[in-house]
Amino acid sequence: MSSSPVVVGSPGVTTVWEPGGPYHLAGTIGPLQCGAYDPAFRTVGSAHWLAFRTADGATTLRLRQRGTLRSSRIEATAWGPGAEAALHGLPRMLGSEDDWSGFDSPDFRATLPELARKGRYLSPGLRLPSTGRVLDATARAVLEQRVTTFEARRSWRYLLERYGDPAPDAGGSAPPELRLPPTAEQWRKVPSWEWHRAGVDPRRSATLLRASLVASGLERLAAVPAGPLVSRGLSSVSGISVWTSAEVMQRTHGDPDSISVGDYHLASFVGAALTGRRTDDAGMLKLLAPWAGNRQRVVRMLYASGFRKQAFGPRLRPEDHRRR
Repeated sequence: MSSSPVVVGSPGVTTVWEPGGPYHLAGTIGPLQCGAYDPAFRTVGSAHWLAFRTADGATTLRLRQRGTLRSSRIEATAWGPGAEAALHGLPRMLGSEDDWSGFDSPDFRATLPELARKGRYLSPGLRLPSTGRVLDATARAVLEQRVTTFEARRSWRYLLERYGDPAPDAGGSAPPELRLPPTAEQWRKVPSWEWHRAGVDPRRSATLLRASLVASGLERLAAVPAGPLVSRGLSSVSGISVWTSAEVMQRTHGDPDSISVGDYHLASFVGAALTGRRTDDAGMLKLLAPWAGNRQRVVRMLYASGFRKQAFGPRLRPEDHRRR
């Protein structure tokens, strides 16, 4: 894996990252996007636009994949005070540290269920991203607690549009609606009635506010290897569950093993994919135990296979907290 020298100029700061193997940009960074209308992540044609903060300041980042699946390069241009820092951390964010060699070895592959092997065949370029941006990932995961995907995405969009700063100027080429996720201080300034309008109940808003109060400590977890220490650090914030910790580590650390225990759909999906029958969290963990260390990779490959479980019973019904 290599990266071209950084070029600084009026159009922004540009670099090229070469994955050195099969790579699919959209599939890799897709989990970082909170729906198609995420104010902090927009896709326009072949360009993916992200807005976030680094230790040096805010940045607007544009990513494009060039070449073929097995021989590609990622062209990245960043603007704003955090541009060079963003490009310095780019390879890690794009999964450069996510090593699939053990997973892809013939001996390990032979132990995998057929659907996981099919998923890997169909998605050889998928990697797990690692942003290191703990507060942003925590805020999003908290908003996703115990609600439908539609509700969580609406809340995220509403709050970023009103309390996130505009993304650094990219010479007029970026989507005009691109915005930065709120800082810890900005999260703390959201008034109670705006949480209500965003459809966020008091329990989730209180959890997010508690997380914002210890934001500096949470951000330090980015330097800790994924695992129990990070999970305990996140869970020390009242209201952050095992599920929330797993969702955060999947995005901030590219954790290949974290499983979202407590998810409304995941256990039944894994059970149906591996046994043809639904199961609960305990049953899911038992089924995935043979692949400890790679359980998140196995789950991603089950989804990548195209398998979908049969739907039974009512769906989780959205709740409108604004009318309470």
